[in-house]
Amino acid sequence: MIKLIKKAFAIFKNMHFQSLLANGMMAVFGMITLSILYRNLTVVDIGIYIFFLAIVGLIDNLRAGFLTITIVKFFSGTTEERGNEVAGSAWLLAMVISVIFLIINIPTYFISSYVTDQGLALFLKYFSIISLITLPCFMADCIVQASKRFDRLLWLRIFNQGSYTLIIFTLAYLGKLNLMTVMYTFIGSNLFASCIVLVLRWTMISSVFKARLNTAWELFHFGKYSMGTNISSNLFGVTNTFVINFLIGPAALAMYNLGGKLLQIVEIPLLSFVTSGMPLLSTHYNKGEKTEMIYTLKKLIGMLTIVLIPVVIIALIFAQPIIHLLGGKGYVANEAPNLFRIFMVIALLYPADRFFAIGVDIIHQPKINFYKIIIMSLVNLAAVFAFVGIYHSVYSIAFASITPIVVAIYMTYKPLNKYSKFSFLSIYQVGFKELILLIKQLNNTFFKSSHKIVNEKK
Repeated sequence: MIKLIKKAFAIFKNMHFQSLLANGMMAVFGMITLSILYRNLTVVDIGIYIFFLAIVGLIDNLRAGFLTITIVKFFSGTTEERGNEVAGSAWLLAMVISVIFLIINIPTYFISSYVTDQGLALFLKYFSIISLITLPCFMADCIVQASKRFDRLLWLRIFNQGSYTLIIFTLAYLGKLNLMTVMYTFIGSNLFASCIVLVLRWTMISSVFKARLNTAWELFHFGKYSMGTNISSNLFGVTNTFVINFLIGPAALAMYNLGGKLLQIVEIPLLSFVTSGMPLLSTHYNKGEKTEMIYTLKKLIGMLTIVLIPVVIIALIFAQPIIHLLGGKGYVANEAPNLFRIFMVIALLYPADRFFAIGVDIIHQPKINFYKIIIMSLVNLAAVFAFVGIYHSVYSIAFASITPIVVAIYMTYKPLNKYSKFSFLSIYQVGFKELILLIKQLNNTFFKSSHKIVNEKK
């Protein structure tokens, strides 16, 4: 029994498991929060809030795309002195970005009173405040990833998303939940989490005094291209959000979001493995281990895709009860269940899309992701307007979303294949082989150990 407990603790200490647990906990909090909001706010208010979060998310992803991969790439596997220099230079860039947002927000604050769309008006008023409030949390997130401290990432998720969910639940219980109280809760929970990480010194904010201008420029020139990697998964959702909000309406946006929100079933393990896999890939590249890097890339994509197949099948069969559980019975008879089915099938392409984008950045070709995002944007816009023109429905936008993903995979596969030759099919062959090895390893770790302990007792 003691051996089993020790092995269980060993698994808990595994960085992939810690990353998965951190993001999984965030998903659970997110699902609970969403369920409360859908049951207590009107469909229109939900649509307004979703639109606001989508634009805030785009701004956040601009910053995250600029700095997250950059920090992980330049910080991982370096000396303490170089790490402080990178962290300090990253802080310097982050502060400059925040100042730019503040300057832009001065005229937009006054413009907001003339904007009729409520979600857009809220964004124009508060986006720089939100950017400042979330900055310590954001930097802590980047640094714990780069340091491979995924135990801290778990606590970071609890401080942020956990406090948000708790306050939302309390407001709903007291009957005080409305659009503005949700807004203030969003700002307050982020402020709370940022204060905590500053007190715990997880942000390395003091390293800003060790920043160097040449290092900051080095990070800037890499980050201006790597931004395409992070924003690619967000930009098209924002584009679709704009189209639905202004052409179909906030109520349709609420249904579209409910169907898409459940993609966290896919996004959470994917984000977890991207988060923990990125420093591994960076380490292989920095050591000149070309074969090992590509093998790790193939293993992560293949294993995740194969594991997703049964999840997608379950989602196709049980879409209606799943939607009922999350949003309530009022959303079962509309488009939400079928949207969920469409999104889940498309999600099988996500592992290749995300890891190929990361891989291109790792091999120091961020320009490809920059050009890719431009082409994807044009393809997505063309597909969305073409599909909406043919069939004026949220379904058309869901079907159109597959086109930029296919383009992205093709554009990033080519340079990676040039870096080290591999066939696309070999990704899933490696993934299947590694998955079988993992199952056998887990079987030997737990089941054979438990049989051995039983026999010893006899």
